[in-house]
Amino acid sequence: MLDHVIKGATVVDGTGAPARTADVGIRDGRIAVVGEVTEEARTAEDVAGLVLAPGFVDPHTHYDAQLFWDPYATPSLNHGVTTVAAGNCGFTLAPLNPARPEDADYTRRMMSKVEGMSLVALEEGAPWNWNSFGEYLDALDGRIAVNAGFMVGHCALRRHVMGPDAVGGQPSEEQLAEIVRLLHEAMDAGAWGFSTTQSSTHSDGDGRPVASRHARPAELLAMARAVGEHEGTQIEAIVAGCLDRFSDDEIDLLVEMSAVAGRPLNWNVLTVDAAVPERVPRQLSASERARKAGGRIVALTMPILTPMNMSLGTFCALNLIPGWGPVLGLPVPERIARLRDPEVRAEMLRRARSEEAGVFRRLANFGRYVIGDTYSEANRGLSGRVVRDIAEERGLDPFACLVEICAADELRTVLWPMPTDNDPASWALRAETWQHEDVLLGGSDAGAHLDRMCGAPYTTRFLGDCLRRRKLVGLERAVQMLTDDPARLFGLRERGRIRAGFHADLVLFDPERIDAGQARLVHDLPGDSPRLDSAAIGVRAVWVNGVEAIRDDVVSGAVPGRVLRSGTDTRTVGTR
Repeated sequence: MLDHVIKGATVVDGTGAPARTADVGIRDGRIAVVGEVTEEARTAEDVAGLVLAPGFVDPHTHYDAQLFWDPYATPSLNHGVTTVAAGNCGFTLAPLNPARPEDADYTRRMMSKVEGMSLVALEEGAPWNWNSFGEYLDALDGRIAVNAGFMVGHCALRRHVMGPDAVGGQPSEEQLAEIVRLLHEAMDAGAWGFSTTQSSTHSDGDGRPVASRHARPAELLAMARAVGEHEGTQIEAIVAGCLDRFSDDEIDLLVEMSAVAGRPLNWNVLTVDAAVPERVPRQLSASERARKAGGRIVALTMPILTPMNMSLGTFCALNLIPGWGPVLGLPVPERIARLRDPEVRAEMLRRARSEEAGVFRRLANFGRYVIGDTYSEANRGLSGRVVRDIAEERGLDPFACLVEICAADELRTVLWPMPTDNDPASWALRAETWQHEDVLLGGSDAGAHLDRMCGAPYTTRFLGDCLRRRKLVGLERAVQMLTDDPARLFGLRERGRIRAGFHADLVLFDPERIDAGQARLVHDLPGDSPRLDSAAIGVRAVWVNGVEAIRDDVVSGAVPGRVLRSGTDTRTVGTR
């Protein structure tokens, strides 16, 4: 007997094949039948007119902590994501050295700063009862509603061995051997591979460059070689050039890391903007060089414009503009005084518009910002208005006007930057870029930057775009890009397709309605901390390993997800 039958679905199976009407039967967590189901089932539903697709796979998240207080990885699961890859950018919560209990506090403060996670939520929402990476995975296993795989982060490995010297120091020969041994131990326990960052935007809770940024190429290559000794593993790496354009040295490093490991290396995020036409060819030249050298480099790119908010009062992307951090890091009264100084503003604008600002140049057009929430009588009626219009009324330049608005709220004003790359030429360039063999949709950062951006709903928003708005990709190919493509990159065993014998990770949606709601600020994290959330529109149900986890945007209470471990749940994806 089958456990459940989904009857009369428009099945889009993830392979890119044409959609077809079929029944899908589920038994013991797997797809038992695709076609006409005649066998009896405990439960059944008729879904004529609805699309049944494989569960979506998000290749870049930071749900490492959130899964402890939110086993549903919301809002990703609501938007059809049944498998998440976490432990990215060199940042993980394990391993922790049992001889230094203070390392847990350092890790929490680092994650709060570098990934925008609530410090209170990190302190109150996770048990912190592990030392080894395997113990961390065990702490999650059996209590999550999504499938989750984890890279092991370079920063944690360095900190475990070197302690505070991990920031600023170089490992001795013996220490490097111990770092590599810990990496092997983590992969033996099921880590998907190794993640690291060399990005200039990544600083710890003390404002210092995170540990992995101090690693030299020889150390990174030693880690890459270790990855190549384990089945079903990967590399994820971030360098400064990911934000704009790679340097020659960065390309050399990424190519060599992938080649010596014999494993794919993915990075994020490829920003596509027709105003900077040279960026995409430069970034994808790394992939071309890798293939010639026996490696493979995959660029992640977002298929939507991610809603995000800014503030002059809290850490956000504005702090990452060269020269802005020291000003925006001052106490609020001093920060306001500096921001009101015309010479300071002029220098900040110069730096924001310079070549060194890279992709952050897009944030420097302050006339295009929309005012969000305000908190003072002086700002009554400004919410929803464009700064350019307010500035013209007041006879101010846009940046000076924005500063005055924020100063009236003691810098608590919420700012919504309007994207500069929402033009037809940029969308056409995106559609062209998506077809490259080494480009993968993803880079949501779901679980991170919680009150500043909401990338998790990219799956439903992208499908809504494909079906009803820009129609840059057909339905079958769009589903494949969200399912089979990432599943194949990570070597997921029997996931990513609707096929008999595969795990029953499924999403059922209405093609006439599929979309994501407007991002809204909610206070539902431990400690009443805020985050941006987005409702799933048109998603009827989501199954994880054959068990219903979501029905009409409401969680079921079941926790059918699994911690996916390398080798057992992933197979090796070669580079040749």
